[in-house]
Amino acid sequence: MSFIDKDKPVIPLSGVAEMLGAKSRTLRMYEDKGLLPKHEGILKKLYSINDIQTIAFIHYIASVKKINANGIKYILELLNANMSQDEKDKIITNTEKQLELTPAKEIDDIEVF
Repeated sequence: MSFIDKDKPVIPLSGVAEMLGAKSRTLRMYEDKGLLPKHEGILKKLYSINDIQTIAFIHYIASVKKINANGIKYILELLNANMSQDEKDKIITNTEKQLELTPAKEIDDIEVF
């Protein structure tokens, strides 16, 4: 039995930014573009562990691979429409590993998106 509910939104965007080594402003920009996961019925914008994995994926493909917001939306649509949860989890896990291996100097904090 797991004590951690990985789907429960409890982490504010500033905490996510700190965990990813990104600027809150950058993550807010992703949020404004409609790229971040949304939770219905929650007044304050909070994110779950699973959301953080998705946000890390978004941050990687935006800041390292230089894919724009429309491209990211399309990739997320493809992942959600055509893949099982296990397949999506594998892609996101592999991307997290790539992000960990990527030198910080190669990760650009995007100012204009």
